[in-house]
Amino acid sequence: MVRPKTTGEMMGSGQTVAVFGAYGHTGRFVVAELRERGFVPVASGRDAGKLRALAESFAGLDVRPAAADDPASLDRALAGAAAVVNCAGPFASTAAPVAEAALRAGIPYVDVAAEIEANADTLAHFAERARDARTAVVPAMAFFGGLGDLLATAAMGDWTAADEVHVAYGLSSWHPTAGTRAAGAVSHERRDGQRVRYTGGKLEYHQDTLPSLKWTFPEPMGVRPVIGEFSMADVVTIPSHLAVPEVRSYMTVEAVEDLSAPDTPAPAAADQRGRSDQRFLVDVVVRSGGEERRATASGRDIYAVSAPLAVEAVERILTGRTRTTGAASAGEMFDAADFLRALSAHLSFDLRR
Repeated sequence: MVRPKTTGEMMGSGQTVAVFGAYGHTGRFVVAELRERGFVPVASGRDAGKLRALAESFAGLDVRPAAADDPASLDRALAGAAAVVNCAGPFASTAAPVAEAALRAGIPYVDVAAEIEANADTLAHFAERARDARTAVVPAMAFFGGLGDLLATAAMGDWTAADEVHVAYGLSSWHPTAGTRAAGAVSHERRDGQRVRYTGGKLEYHQDTLPSLKWTFPEPMGVRPVIGEFSMADVVTIPSHLAVPEVRSYMTVEAVEDLSAPDTPAPAAADQRGRSDQRFLVDVVVRSGGEERRATASGRDIYAVSAPLAVEAVERILTGRTRTTGAASAGEMFDAADFLRALSAHLSFDLRR
């Protein structure tokens, strides 16, 4: 377990954090969030030109080109860093090499992967080694995977098991980044075109047509048409530590249509922080017997909110506010309700048990 730091050491205090894929859409938000919290980000990635361009936006930013298939370059990029945040997808290609580099450097690894199989691989492959090294490897520490897991864990509370978890995504729109599209293509290829769900206590691949349903979100969103079994990384993160045999996901129809259309543009900045005008509401319902518990979070821009999620994770790991070591998802690694309340500047959190 990482030693708890004193109050004077809190909030970054000049600690260096490497960001791999720093010039990507989410990576830029992570660099900005690190700076706001008093960390010193080091920007890394394969494209030296894009790194130089990024440095023009962030005065004094240290840039260190590195490639996932070049271990020596990754070691140079992570030299002197207290932690690394991997924002470079597809994570099927980058998660393992960057996590390996983090283990060599003896520092925590956090990523923002939404790819189901990549997250499952990270949790499986690094469980023992990260635990033996007494460090943290936290995949899916982002909107998809991390947020749903934190909400489900908070809703579970003192329950040791539940019958089912439902995660409903109310997105006003979904303008996917190039990285999202690339990751989706990789996942589609890995599954040979099949879909995936978590049922009967395991991941199941299928070719069934996804059902059209309605979900009653909290007001002001209310009843909305959704696509059922629209599985995201929650089907890996939630059952990785919670005793639930069924994890079911839903996505608002307009978001699915945006994602499916080949000509939907990338997110466009609509405020000074670079956030789009997209709004989200994530509604998680946990059921056990005849009882039901619920946790919700709402905010703006699913990519932008991934930055405070990831950086909050880094800060908590470096200050010893963790519940375990090794490879673990957000809900297992952190006090879920406390974590979500700490993000009040970025999202609204409501818990009903």
